[in-house]
Amino acid sequence: MSGLLKRIGLAEVYNPSMLPVLRPGDRLVVKYGSRARPGAVMVLRHPLQHDLLIVKRAVERRSGGRWWVVGDNPQVRNDSREFGAVPEELMVARAWVRLRPPGSPDGGPRRSPRAVLAWALSAVRPLAALPERSRSYGTEASGSYGAEASAPASGTGSASGPGASPLSWLFERLRAR
Repeated sequence: MSGLLKRIGLAEVYNPSMLPVLRPGDRLVVKYGSRARPGAVMVLRHPLQHDLLIVKRAVERRSGGRWWVVGDNPQVRNDSREFGAVPEELMVARAWVRLRPPGSPDGGPRRSPRAVLAWALSAVRPLAALPERSRSYGTEASGSYGAEASAPASGTGSASGPGASPLSWLFERLRAR
């Protein structure tokens, strides 16, 4: 488990390029050295400014080991539509889980127990790729868009699967590694 913890870190989302899934202020639990796969939310070095880390979704692998990456927000074009496919060596980490801080735009915890519970269940979400869903960005280079990051509502599925409560799912996943 100690080897796994060395490869785990946190990243913060600073801009709206990944709305509505990720909001500015959200934090991501990331796993360094994880390989990109279609639909995965990745932390990568900006191809034109290597000291800048950005968060994008890997859409598809192109020839030469390059990845087409896009933000979930089609209004923000700071992605492969602007700078082209990204070399795999610029991929730093794969996002595992979204942590939404208290007091975030979706309300954060309030005084009522129901509101606190609702926030707790929405604050931590696994970023699992769902089945492929086509979504065009209107550019010939982008092709189709991969899976959207989300998680099933809690209370469904097994106690250790992605449908379980987000925290139990995270701890189960950490134990399995």
